Amino acid sequence: MDNELFAYSPITERPPIQWPGGARVACYVGVNIEHYRVDQPSTSIFSGTAGLAPDPLNYGWRDYGPRVGIWRLTESLDRHGIRASVMLNSAVCEHYPQIIEAGRARDWAWVAHGRDNSTFQTHGSAEEERAYLAEVVDTIERATGRRPRGWLGPALTETFRTPALLAELGLGYVLDWCNDDQPYRLNVPGMLSVPYSIEVNDVSLFVGRNLSGPEFVRIVSDQLDQLYADSADSGRVMALVLHPFISSQPFRHKYVDQVLERLANHPAVWLATSDEIAEHYAATQP
Repeated sequence: MDNELFAYSPITERPPIQWPGGARVACYVGVNIEHYRVDQPSTSIFSGTAGLAPDPLNYGWRDYGPRVGIWRLTESLDRHGIRASVMLNSAVCEHYPQIIEAGRARDWAWVAHGRDNSTFQTHGSAEEERAYLAEVVDTIERATGRRPRGWLGPALTETFRTPALLAELGLGYVLDWCNDDQPYRLNVPGMLSVPYSIEVNDVSLFVGRNLSGPEFVRIVSDQLDQLYADSADSGRVMALVLHPFISSQPFRHKYVDQVLERLANHPAVWLATSDEIAEHYAATQP
């Protein structure tokens, strides 16, 4: 079947985007704060035990994030004055309330990210999905004091109904479609796609390709340099995607910190949240 969610739009044929303050690249740091079920397989560092329940090796690796990694990353974000855009599983609100409290104190942006990262957004009737999405969004709103404005599906999963159902709930953008360097409107009234990244993403770089810290710094720098060059006539968006159980391992931390420092000090970067990028685009682009 043909894709009816959005039309083809070459980047060379669009009205120019102007970011605030004359910036050329709008950048957000997407921090995935997730809960994983102990009885289901998920993102793994060793496939040999991934099908076991429990799976102490892989579950423990993932569980490093809320116990240790997020706190190390938070220190770096604070040091460089960066507000995180948090891709938040609603189950985090119940299981790790101290993280929610830390984020509220720092005015993090909250992007709904499903109930947990062991449950994909792939099936069910329209009414079942509507109830599920409402539960996720309402849970996050109660815990954080702010209704999410954006959505990222667990493992970027959606059904064909998801964007329209999210619009019913008052959300304004999704991050699931990683096909552009600029936001664009979906064929759902009031709904945008905002760029995310599966390439400049620590799951792909550190786990999928086993890159070193210096290689990570080089890749992120190359991404920024190219987007800056491309943005001479129209603004671009850069997403840096981090998972605390991966990026915040001790031997990687200093390299992540170096990347955050460069982003925070680049004169042509608008260091924003995904919410702010969506809001600015919706308000300024016809």
